[in-house]
Amino acid sequence: MSEQKISLRKAQTKRGKIIFYLTLLILSILYLVAISKTEFSISSSQASPLETLRRIFIVPITNGDYIVQFPEYIGYMLETIAIAFAGGVVATLLAIPIAFLAARNISKKFSYIGKAILNAIRAIPELIFAIIFVAAVGIGPYAGVLAISINSIGMLGKLYAEVIESIDLSTVDAIRASGGNRLQAIWYGVLPQVLPEFSSYSIYRFEIDVRASTVLGIVGAGGIGAPLILATYQRNWEDVGLILIVVIVFVSLIDFLSGKIRKKLV
Repeated sequence: MSEQKISLRKAQTKRGKIIFYLTLLILSILYLVAISKTEFSISSSQASPLETLRRIFIVPITNGDYIVQFPEYIGYMLETIAIAFAGGVVATLLAIPIAFLAARNISKKFSYIGKAILNAIRAIPELIFAIIFVAAVGIGPYAGVLAISINSIGMLGKLYAEVIESIDLSTVDAIRASGGNRLQAIWYGVLPQVLPEFSSYSIYRFEIDVRASTVLGIVGAGGIGAPLILATYQRNWEDVGLILIVVIVFVSLIDFLSGKIRKKLV
């Protein structure tokens, strides 16, 4: 019996090696074909890379004519943060019921409905949502809030559902056994276990939404993205540098503060 197990294990190991080497061979062939069929060309530029970098990162903080423009771009960045915050709050509230619907241990056989909704939302980038809402409600921050909120529901709902599926159901069963209804079991048995992680994920998603909101301005959804893309198109590298410096400072500050808050929550 033991000899049969050893021989079976050797056969499986050999088969696994064969599959690994075949996969490696196929990937290598595909890589070589892609390299051979792709045309690589570099367009020359009159400005040197070092000169461009100097205009982006040195001139904006040494030239007084550009330093005085910082308050204007800080205002755009605050609008971007406001869009991310408002969208995140809406997404957090709407993702919770969908997450309960998607959790297998709560919705049982109906969980596939919630998972299908979350998968459909996550399949569409927030930029596409922004284009749709700009066409629907017009140019401005409102379209950005709608795009951020809908897109964030997909990721937050998935994370929330995984948290719900990992909880200890003994408390829920005890509440139901003592005469509590389903709503009471969720309110007193599930929510106290999941709210700290829900809060942590919401704050982490806010960090991502701030970065996403920066891009949404490109299509007219408000925030700092519009002046950034305009300055890039015009090759106005000093303004590009001003905007990038503002974005880097604010994103770094938000990452630092949110990290401190998440450590205290979980």
